[in-house]
Amino acid sequence: MPDSPESALPTEPRRLLLATTNPHKIEELHAILAGLPYELVSPNEIGLALEVEETGTTFAENAILKATAWADAADMLTLAEDSGLEIDALGGEPGIYSARWAGEGVSYEERFRILLGRLADVPAERRTARYHAVIAIARAAPVGVLGVFEGTLEGQIAFAPAGSGGFGYDPIFYVPEQRRTVGQMSAEGKHLISHRARAAAAARELLQQLAEAPANEAPRPDEGDD
Repeated sequence: MPDSPESALPTEPRRLLLATTNPHKIEELHAILAGLPYELVSPNEIGLALEVEETGTTFAENAILKATAWADAADMLTLAEDSGLEIDALGGEPGIYSARWAGEGVSYEERFRILLGRLADVPAERRTARYHAVIAIARAAPVGVLGVFEGTLEGQIAFAPAGSGGFGYDPIFYVPEQRRTVGQMSAEGKHLISHRARAAAAARELLQQLAEAPANEAPRPDEGDD
């Protein structure tokens, strides 16, 4: 007797590798991907260690490098993200170097001090900035990249850090519509508007399609969605 259509559907959530070892990003991705039919796993949870050299010149290029490298290493559907802070008055710095800007191991408090010092004479109207995130979804070769999705959050650089929530540059990233820095927002509030949440929202349709497709099928790769 042939199997019913229902029997072809996965009976357990498929696993999706979150290609980061940053515990703050893992926590945030768990929150903003809630409701999707996946078991979200981190590299540590599957015992996988990998160093991916981020040689790209854009967030998208680096997200793709990470997604494909981790997907190949884990032989698993993988979501990778690259993100950073772009300050207009500094020509887009720190940009793709946000995580290592000012040197390896430099605390964010010290980075705040350096950035605010460079912006000391810049008035509020010229302190415009944005958080920029790109999410790439990939399978192991030969499939490769299945989708690339972007999200941004516009704001300004505050004159002094405020708030202890979030992570990274959140205490100095002021969102005028919210009248507070991201560091002053609740986690739930941040997850509604963040650049990473917006990129993930754009990726949800593809992730849902992948979850519903038979294991040996996948939507056609469509790089460049946003």
